[in-house]
Amino acid sequence: MQCDTKFDFITRKHHCRRCGKCFCDKCCSKKVPLPRMCFVDPVRQCAECALISQKETEFYDKQLKVLMNGATFFVTLGTSDKSELMVCRLSNNQRYLVLDGDSHYEIEIVQISTVQILTEGFTPGGGNTRAIGMILQYKVPGSEELTQMKFTASEDFSSNKKLSASWLAAMHKVSKGSKIYRRIKKVVAVEHAVLGAFSFLLFF
Repeated sequence: MQCDTKFDFITRKHHCRRCGKCFCDKCCSKKVPLPRMCFVDPVRQCAECALISQKETEFYDKQLKVLMNGATFFVTLGTSDKSELMVCRLSNNQRYLVLDGDSHYEIEIVQISTVQILTEGFTPGGGNTRAIGMILQYKVPGSEELTQMKFTASEDFSSNKKLSASWLAAMHKVSKGSKIYRRIKKVVAVEHAVLGAFSFLLFF
């Protein structure tokens, strides 16, 4: 039990559909979408899980869709002075950053160590900066050394420029919200364990 309420035939206990713990009606009154556990309609969740689900929904509906749609950048590998025009996108399974051009790269997300968004304009406190590129550092499988990639937004076409800026903004928000995302991933692991055990409680 996760609250101090005494349950009886009148005061019923309710199960949070996300964590599976028991609460009274007041502590488990929020109904929030939970598509990750295959619920079609919004379901009961405790206050803590409801907040995570809301953040998760915003994360997937906004940032990930932009990243999966992709954008065009000039990509420079390591210390090379040559750049290549490539389409960069998040893979459908959200495990890889895929770059396609004359060359092809697939960078596993878990191997990325740092993401630095490059801006121009006033300082961040001024509020008038805009994203123009990104520096990515990651580990190549089998090596402990970091490889660096620099992404620069194309200046050729206004439409491509806007897409690139939106993609970089999504990357920035994802990196800023990394603590929330790590928390989401921990809770998702729990979801798989409780899904089968509490399927019979859907109508409580």
